[in-house]
Amino acid sequence: MEDFRRTFLRLSKESGGEPQESVLTHLHEARGVAGTPAGSTRLDLSGHSLSTETCATLGRALNNDTALTEVVLSDCMLGEEGAKLLINGLCCNATVRFLDLKGNNLRGSGAEALGKLLVRNKTIRRLVLEWNALGMWDEAFSIFCEGLATNCSLAQLDLRNNQITHQGAAELAMVLKRNSVLQELDLRWNNIGLLGGRALLEGLQQNRSVIRLEMAGNNVPSDTIKALDQAIAHNADRMNTLRESRSKTQVLSKEIQILKDEKSRQYMNLMDTIDKQRDEMGRSSRNATLRLGQLQEALHERKSTVNSLTAKLHMSEAALALSEQKVQSLGEQLSRAQQDRAELKERQAREMQKEVEENTLREAKLHKDMQAVTERNHQLQHKVDELERRCKLQQEHVFELKQELTNSTAELKLRLAQTEERLDVEKRRSKQALVDLDALRQKEIDHVTRHLEDTERSMQERILKLEGQRIHLEEELSKVKAAGVAERAQAEEELGKVRAQVRLEEQQNLSSLEEKLRVLRQSRDESQHLCTQQKQTIADLHAKLGQQSVEMDAIKRRMDELQQDLSGKDQEKVAEVSRVRVELQEQIGHLQAERTAQGGLKEKISALEREIKVLSSNHREALLDKESEISSLLERLRMRDGEIQRMREDEAQRASALHSAILTYVQGSSMGHFSPKK
Repeated sequence: MEDFRRTFLRLSKESGGEPQESVLTHLHEARGVAGTPAGSTRLDLSGHSLSTETCATLGRALNNDTALTEVVLSDCMLGEEGAKLLINGLCCNATVRFLDLKGNNLRGSGAEALGKLLVRNKTIRRLVLEWNALGMWDEAFSIFCEGLATNCSLAQLDLRNNQITHQGAAELAMVLKRNSVLQELDLRWNNIGLLGGRALLEGLQQNRSVIRLEMAGNNVPSDTIKALDQAIAHNADRMNTLRESRSKTQVLSKEIQILKDEKSRQYMNLMDTIDKQRDEMGRSSRNATLRLGQLQEALHERKSTVNSLTAKLHMSEAALALSEQKVQSLGEQLSRAQQDRAELKERQAREMQKEVEENTLREAKLHKDMQAVTERNHQLQHKVDELERRCKLQQEHVFELKQELTNSTAELKLRLAQTEERLDVEKRRSKQALVDLDALRQKEIDHVTRHLEDTERSMQERILKLEGQRIHLEEELSKVKAAGVAERAQAEEELGKVRAQVRLEEQQNLSSLEEKLRVLRQSRDESQHLCTQQKQTIADLHAKLGQQSVEMDAIKRRMDELQQDLSGKDQEKVAEVSRVRVELQEQIGHLQAERTAQGGLKEKISALEREIKVLSSNHREALLDKESEISSLLERLRMRDGEIQRMREDEAQRASALHSAILTYVQGSSMGHFSPKK
């Protein structure tokens, strides 16, 4: 209030006039009570006679004021010019909510200024114009009504004792048809009459916002007043139903938004879990590729060592040929020994190839078990070191054999007689050893084939389970999609994306599993082919042993040494087979751990699916409840509209009957007036 007082003084000095003393004293007194909220936002100058200059100054002060919300200027004798200046100042004000201009004798120009105020001002909610004369000039009152019709903020209007006629009531009826904000209208103690009451009734039939209309003291018939009260009551009921429906729709919208937020959080959690699984699969695949590359490098190194061994063997063969030329007496026997040694070399090469193929099978199995690749890599590296050590030992043994061949030529002649008896024993022993080796290899082949068949069956079962899970997931996704059609297009797109990602991942999993099955089948076919080749080689060896039984008499010592080498190699092979079995058991343990982890993931997925089903069922039930409530509300609205329509028809019939009665009365009175006297 102090700021308004200072502004008033400053504007008064700028205009060159003296401020009105009564206004200054009132503002000074109001400054004392400005500590209260009402005192700081209310300007009450009621009962003060304001001059035109004071009205102009107040209008300019109110134009830029942002503190006052109530302006009371009742019984101030403003006059036409002063009221116009004051009202023009309020046109641009954005804080005043209540304006009281009671008892200021506003007429034509005042009504026009009020019409402009209602057009330009968007904040005034209540306007009191009691004890004025706005209805005396029809044109000015029509301008006032035009501004009132376009106003979108005024809710309460007091027009008591304004000399409003039936023509002014017709203008107000047009306002009621166009205005949808005005809620309370006070028209008591005017000259509206029957025609004005009918016009207002017609305007109220198209208005939905007015809930209070005062018509006392206007010479309006009681039936018209009752019709107006009924229309106002219908509007009040309609406003109450609209408030209830709005509150219910707000509650429903909040619940739907909460459900949507929960669904979105669930979808985001599901997408996060899928992304995490995809990242883990990508990391595991990258690690597997790196490990496979390392294994391939190790295999290449092993092949290079095998090639070096073959080269050294060729060198040893050349050295043996030179020794055969030196020892002419035992040339044939040495050539046969060289043939036996070549066969043994071929046998060793086949065994090395078999070991390489077994390593390839192990690599395929290691590709299935990503976590055991590191341990297998160390074991393979250890085996490579052992093979290199064996190769060095074989090289040293070959050189020792060369030396022993030179020494054995002299001893063979002396021990030919002694070797005849031992040869039979060694033949039986070698045959028994070959039979044992054949049985052991057959058992290993059967075990490998059984293991491959078991793995193939387990893979097929896993494929069937994955297909069943995929079908189940597709059915669940279709159900969720059918339940979420009523929500939003965004949810449908998200479901489609999730569905496509799940299908792509399942297709990738199926393709990877099919590739693994194909690799396993190829390895099984290769192992079977190797088994047949080994059987053929064993048969050839039996035939050669039958042919060379006579020739082995001369080289018994050599055979003993070779037999010892074979026994050492057999022991090494048995050790390798035991190690392979241990590795297979470890791989089986890892596979079982993976199976348990997959079972836990399946349980989590099933729990999530159950939660989604429960949420979807709750959402459907909530939607059905809301739809039933909305349908009941719509039914009530239709019933209310039907009642209103029936009341309108009754009022129209009543008005037509009243109109016909008035016409008959008027016609009868005119005929009685012009009839000749007897």
